[in-house]
Amino acid sequence: MLAGENFSALTAADLADGRDRALANRLITTALRRQGQLNFIIHALLDKGMPGKSGTFEAVLRLSLAQLVFLPDLGAHSALFLAVEAVKRDPKARHLAGLTNAVLRSAQANSAKFSMLSDDLLIPETFGDTWLEAYGEEAIAGFSGALLAGAPLDLTLKDTDSDLIDSLGAEPVIADTVRIEQRDRPVEALPGYSEGRWWVQDTASAIPARLLGLAAGSRVLDLCAAPGGKTAQLIKAGYQVTALDSDARRMERLKENLTRLDYSAELVTADAGTYAPTSPYKGVLLDAPCSATGTFRRHPEVVWHRSVADVAGRVRLQRALLSNAFRCLDAGGVLIYCVCSLEPAEGESQVEWALQNLPGLELWPVEKTELAGLESAVTDKGLVRTHPGMAPGGRDGGMDGFFVARFRRR
Repeated sequence: MLAGENFSALTAADLADGRDRALANRLITTALRRQGQLNFIIHALLDKGMPGKSGTFEAVLRLSLAQLVFLPDLGAHSALFLAVEAVKRDPKARHLAGLTNAVLRSAQANSAKFSMLSDDLLIPETFGDTWLEAYGEEAIAGFSGALLAGAPLDLTLKDTDSDLIDSLGAEPVIADTVRIEQRDRPVEALPGYSEGRWWVQDTASAIPARLLGLAAGSRVLDLCAAPGGKTAQLIKAGYQVTALDSDARRMERLKENLTRLDYSAELVTADAGTYAPTSPYKGVLLDAPCSATGTFRRHPEVVWHRSVADVAGRVRLQRALLSNAFRCLDAGGVLIYCVCSLEPAEGESQVEWALQNLPGLELWPVEKTELAGLESAVTDKGLVRTHPGMAPGGRDGGMDGFFVARFRRR
């Protein structure tokens, strides 16, 4: 995670004891969400900076500081004792046991001051200025709150059933999306999972597939489809779906998900940038690879491991995929382009590029009436822009940052 990998919550396979597992997940997620503030604290406490070739020292230090400063209910003594013991057990870090103890005791003495650090530190400078200009101060304040709160669990229902919603302890959000604010068991243990009555999908992620507006039975291509949430939506809408992804393992997961839901589609493992169908499609949905900055409620580490160069690389890839998606589209067909990114370069700017470089493609603006309960996400140009500070359907918990544009081929 310090190198940029996404954190997946520890499971019983990692830690058998449920209480230990819950504690470990709480420590890790707190350290990830508070990374900007922990960076400030570490800079203040380590005069010479982070030691090189120090094994697990940094990871242990961050977890312990998170406990000392931001989780005082867990107790300071355990943070100090366990941190020193953990460092001693690592041959590459044991020479830093004394430094670990000294730094943590200094943090304990200054914990009241450090616990009051500004939330401005939670958003890295790499994106802070861009987001401030694009979304405004009020939204950015909402970003910080959403980052610390994390994401509730959103589900897309296969069929609307009030009894199922009640048994899940969920509340309707918009359309066929429901939200579970708190849960005490894994997703697989929730009512209706084994029967394939719903699938996990963030409220924002469920928007693009609803906007195709084609007749039932239309042939639709889902590009970069895995793990299959949008594929399932397209099947539910009555389309003949081809789901394509270049990753064979992710396609296997998509297949498993569709099997659980008792849905079927044509599955193709191929490069979305070069795929050439035998006949064009009436609809193409491209959920393009992106910086994924809009997912920071679930993956807080992502914004600390993305650079301007990373975004530029994704922009180039997205344009190649858009070009091929256009080639796969029949005359009069509909193209949906979407990304789970907060970067205008991956959203609004890509619309301008597509309209200038793909002759015959025109914008089909989304109407506010098409997003009942989330009208504020529809821009004056008919684009869809969600962000973590929004309250879909008036519900707390925010939503992913998503950009959606809808086109037609003349």
